[in-house]
Amino acid sequence: MTNAQKDSLFILIKSLSKSEKRQFKLYVNRLGVNADAKFLALFNLLDKMKDYSEKEILKSGIVKKQQLSNLKAHLYKQVLVSLRLNPVNQNIRIQIREQLDFATILYHKGLYRQSLKILEKAKQFAIENEEKNIAFEIVEFEKIIETQYITRSISGRADELSVQAKELSIQNVIASRLSNLSLQLYGILLKSGYVKSDEEHQRIAEYFNSRLPHYRLEDLGFREKLWLYKAYLWYSFLTQDFLSSFKYASKLTDLFHENEQMIYMNPVYYLKSNNYLLEALFMLKYGTQFKAVLHRLEEVIASGPFPKNENVASLSFLYIYINKLNLHFMEGSFEEGLMLVDEILSQLKVHKDTIDEHHVMVFYYKIACMYFGNGDNRMCIAYLKKIIDNKNLTMREDLMCFSRVLSLVAHYEAGMDYHLDVQLKSTYKFLLKMNDLHEVQKEMIRFLRNLGNIYPHELKGEFRKLHARFKELDNDPYERRAFLYLDIISWLESKIENKSVAEIIREKSRALIR
Repeated sequence: MTNAQKDSLFILIKSLSKSEKRQFKLYVNRLGVNADAKFLALFNLLDKMKDYSEKEILKSGIVKKQQLSNLKAHLYKQVLVSLRLNPVNQNIRIQIREQLDFATILYHKGLYRQSLKILEKAKQFAIENEEKNIAFEIVEFEKIIETQYITRSISGRADELSVQAKELSIQNVIASRLSNLSLQLYGILLKSGYVKSDEEHQRIAEYFNSRLPHYRLEDLGFREKLWLYKAYLWYSFLTQDFLSSFKYASKLTDLFHENEQMIYMNPVYYLKSNNYLLEALFMLKYGTQFKAVLHRLEEVIASGPFPKNENVASLSFLYIYINKLNLHFMEGSFEEGLMLVDEILSQLKVHKDTIDEHHVMVFYYKIACMYFGNGDNRMCIAYLKKIIDNKNLTMREDLMCFSRVLSLVAHYEAGMDYHLDVQLKSTYKFLLKMNDLHEVQKEMIRFLRNLGNIYPHELKGEFRKLHARFKELDNDPYERRAFLYLDIISWLESKIENKSVAEIIREKSRALIR
């Protein structure tokens, strides 16, 4: 990992747009500091650097080594203050916080009525926009003022604030418990993967039900429903219940479209909700609905009110292009899908500081599958090699496992089977070590290992036997997910029917139009 990736200040400065850099320099001038102030000189130097270099900073004479850490910390803070003042970053949460700050200043000056007036407006604004944690904080502040000073602003004020505090507290506790449950389920998914047996399914069901708080749906607001549906969504993903995944992902996206202002207030949650829905539709192979949801998502992202910032831009790219590739997989349009590769690689460079390496590897895997589907096995192998050779990444095990299995198949298809025995042993050892050996993988390795003992005229018969076995496994709820990563069944059908993989998938797609 390079120093540039480690240095937070350098990354922050490089993330600034031209207008944000101009805003920072205007902010510095408003402070009345000398234009040659050290922190401004350091800002200009870092802005010009292509890669972070502490040696270059010290060589410039701006600062001594002992002072560098403090100067960087000061500059980092000043950049953040400048960004906070930028109208582009003035979202509702920051606006409410600003009003709370103003009320605090007035409180300390003894202007209690003015403070309460601002707090009342800020509280209503927070409740209307589902910012209930801040609303609760405001109510607690109002209670402090009311108990310390006799304002007599409203008759029965104490009872009113007590009821408000209780209601907000109950809603915040429910939201917190649901968000905890959602996060815990996601943690289980990362640590243990999807359930692989009835016993595991039962254990997850007990875990989920024991932690699900009691609620009445009609009492829940937008935020509580958001976390409720997300908790159910992760539970359905974990238990590989694709229909339930579709159901709760639909509820999530519907929740946003029923409360349109929340799309623009919570763009990250909106993007993720749509990605969950698209993932569920991909698993169910509902192609028509998939296209409709993807089209709607692109329209919302392109609309004027949708926030435009680095985080939103990188997530928008990630989810749009992952799902564009998935659509080509469903339709078997691999040649068209490969036309996206150059644009994807270019955008990965643009968003290199905001997209994690795991998602880069996911793109590489999907690109490899696209080349495999289009019959270009050597390019498929080249992209899989980027994943298999990645030693610096602890990634999701299933991605590594299926990369290795697909690499075996691609080597066989490309006629590069002279090292197949060595690769088979290496892949089998890796799968055992990862403790993630699906029956699909076992059968595939067994088949490839026995290829040397099969006469050419017997090959099609062996393909049919393996196909029959995989069709059985495709009906197993704990095995069918493997075919979403690697469509071995379509590959086998292409060998049996002497057609391309793309032709087979296109035929299936036409038959499954929904």
